[in-house]
Amino acid sequence: MSGRRIDIAIVGGGLAGGLIALALHRAQPQLQLALVEAANTLGGNHRWSWFASDLSPDGAALMQCFEQSVWPGGYDVRFPHHTRQLGTPYHSLASADFHAVLRRELPAESLHLGWAASTVSANRITLSDGTQITAHAVIDCRNFTPTQHLEGGWQVFLGQRVYTATPHGLTRPVIMDATVPQLAPSGNGHAYRFVYVLPLGERDIFVEDTYYADSPALDRDLLAARTAGYAAAAGWQGDVIHEEAGVLPVITGGDFTRWQAETAIPGVARAGGGAGFTHPLTSYTLPFAVETALAIAQATDHSGVALAQLCTDRTKSHWRLTGFYRILGRMLMGAALPERRVDIFERFYSLPDPLIERFYAAKSTSLDRARVLLGKPPVALHRAARALAMRGPPLMAGNMT
Repeated sequence: MSGRRIDIAIVGGGLAGGLIALALHRAQPQLQLALVEAANTLGGNHRWSWFASDLSPDGAALMQCFEQSVWPGGYDVRFPHHTRQLGTPYHSLASADFHAVLRRELPAESLHLGWAASTVSANRITLSDGTQITAHAVIDCRNFTPTQHLEGGWQVFLGQRVYTATPHGLTRPVIMDATVPQLAPSGNGHAYRFVYVLPLGERDIFVEDTYYADSPALDRDLLAARTAGYAAAAGWQGDVIHEEAGVLPVITGGDFTRWQAETAIPGVARAGGGAGFTHPLTSYTLPFAVETALAIAQATDHSGVALAQLCTDRTKSHWRLTGFYRILGRMLMGAALPERRVDIFERFYSLPDPLIERFYAAKSTSLDRARVLLGKPPVALHRAARALAMRGPPLMAGNMT
């Protein structure tokens, strides 16, 4: 690979990097691309889900080639005081299917798997073995790096895919079952806890235990036992055929300018969750990864300077437009008592379907925002005022496991 100059090199073969490569290849197949990923597979060990209303027609077209589970009839939510069916179609994609499609769609010579990038600059990537890839433009799509410049809490989860001995009988996803005990993922204290369930086939079901917690502690044995216990209580006995776990930041505030400067590389475009393209409260990334991929593919100038500026402008705009959700995050993590955080989500899911759709797409209107905030508050006013006035805990590396 040394000495071969390409058009665009993408560092990080996760969701953002993979979609950018796919969108670029479709829009301009003559471009010489390099997609560099430290692991041997693209996409990691993840499952991404989204609502049909999250994507534009162009976004839906980009995702159409991926084998995905689709529930056109919508999904359910369950809370201590009410259960509700919502009609928005729901989609889910496993990383193994993401990898398989990209291997098929992208030129084989563009994929460089199993190679970590040791250094990244505006026109060169140096791999861990010393190999260099020179490029007219470089896009950095590596993961979020914990930082003292952002504040918030953590979303901790562990999911198991179970092949059941008999048909499980579930026909719609349950994206939040918050009727479970509100226990912290460490086994001590409380957190907002819910179970997320996807019926992938007649005898194939995905069950994930998820927590909005103050600590990023992830006790795999404890969470696996809770997940298995939930499945057993529902009568879903069978073999675990896959497991995934993770810790995601719930961003409630911080110094955006210092955060961006901390990880910026002059002349290098940045995309993905590491650049801030995520929903601050739900941690959903797929709609923003799709939008960014389309914007890069549709750009008329693919020089390094132009792409770096395009991504910088989009990151600033995204931070500005998602401020409302960071405020809600401060209410959730800083104002609500841990055992009462469920009340915030229960009240939210009493609101109209279109409002909920726009919320997840981070496109809430002014009226939406007023409806979310007004009415009987789910937290005490004095605690809300204090949470908004004080800094939250930093999302530091020392706070992660």
